[in-house]
Amino acid sequence: MTPQTHALSTDEQNALRHATEHVITYRNDLPHRSIPPKFDAAEGMRRFWFDLPEEGSSPTEIIDHMVREGDEGLMQLSSPGFFGYVIGASHPSGIAADILTSGWAQVTGYSEPTPTTAAMERAVCDWVIKLLNLPDECGAGITTGATLANTVGTITARNSLLRRANWDVEADGLFGAPEVHVVIGAEAHSAPLAALQYAGLGSKRVHTVPVDDQGRIDVTAYREVMEELSGPILVILQAGHINSGAFDPFEPLIEIARQKQAWVHVDGAFGLWVNAVPELADRLAGVEQADSWAVDLHKWLNAPYDAGMVITRNRPDLVRSMSAKGAYLPETGAAWDPNDTVMELSRRGRGVPSYAILRTLGQKGLREMIARHCGLASRIAKELSDVPGITVLNEVHCNQVAVVFGEDGPSDQNTNDVLERVQKKGRCYPSHGAWKGRDILRISVTGHATEDTHADMLVEDIREAWQQVQNAL
Repeated sequence: MTPQTHALSTDEQNALRHATEHVITYRNDLPHRSIPPKFDAAEGMRRFWFDLPEEGSSPTEIIDHMVREGDEGLMQLSSPGFFGYVIGASHPSGIAADILTSGWAQVTGYSEPTPTTAAMERAVCDWVIKLLNLPDECGAGITTGATLANTVGTITARNSLLRRANWDVEADGLFGAPEVHVVIGAEAHSAPLAALQYAGLGSKRVHTVPVDDQGRIDVTAYREVMEELSGPILVILQAGHINSGAFDPFEPLIEIARQKQAWVHVDGAFGLWVNAVPELADRLAGVEQADSWAVDLHKWLNAPYDAGMVITRNRPDLVRSMSAKGAYLPETGAAWDPNDTVMELSRRGRGVPSYAILRTLGQKGLREMIARHCGLASRIAKELSDVPGITVLNEVHCNQVAVVFGEDGPSDQNTNDVLERVQKKGRCYPSHGAWKGRDILRISVTGHATEDTHADMLVEDIREAWQQVQNAL
């Protein structure tokens, strides 16, 4: 038998080239492709689910088959006309860096064995902390997304609060521990509620505070709730309501929390990025006074999925909660190790694509993109509001617009009919939502390539669809 070499075979090289060429072709075609997939989940199973063959196949043939059979089943999530779900559009420089990340195959947990990718991740953490105008002493870890970032932040809060109450949760667990009260707004996103579940604090064991018509916590009601509590308290606030984009009033809420020695965590999956823009940052006044924050990199930064970040005011709290050292692993020491601040031991260099994107955009480019998106959302809302029968439910706080339809008051049927027509046309893709007891058409301006022309197309398609629905009544 001829011994194998470590060089790539011709077929393996061709597979890599074919995959890269397909990605380039696909991305070039994106602005011209109809956004929805052309076949459903059942057809996807028919094309790709079968008994695994006994013998393997050529890597190039497999890649070509995946492209040939899978192309029509792709949702064009990175299209500049995609306005759904607050999804980033995978910036091209991030895609290129993602290819390097997979090719390098660096298990990025410790700085000594993987100094290149670990240094890039540290740079991303430090740059984002500075861009978001958070305290210099903050520490951060790069997670799979805001759900896990909220989870890590919640676990860190839980452990720190119980430590103050002389309970070592890392050693003794939660059985018999002092109760941790959780205070959260009535319209919080599901991610921090999931985090409470994962942290053993319970998603239903919370003190829920009423909110205003934009989903912001009511300060008076919050004060009344806090006055009744004693002992460890975790307050969860929101930077960017999923439907309105609104921000909780951080300054008064955090001031009240401080009087109770509470830990304040902010779910800022997309909205926290607004704090990077000087002319918009007053909308988040006081957010830097919190103790921890969760933010997505794959939303407004447009990093390839999946990537998020947890940030804590005091890095040792984060390291103490996350570090898990085995006898075969390096000790926690002076080196900045990615594994010290996240839950995974085996992890890819998840921050490498964000490193490339941040360097590509620079501080100025990032701020201009966020400001542009917020401006587009305001313009879309204004133009739709001018159409009889179309109602915009929210003030535009950042990049979100919530719309309903009806000449004699909003109708869920009208709203869903308009949404279906716009999506089927394929040029633009807003998404469904539910708010204030009714169905909504939700618009999120997030993709790095989304410009005025795409906003114009969206408004045109919504107006046209609404007219068609009216004609059919």
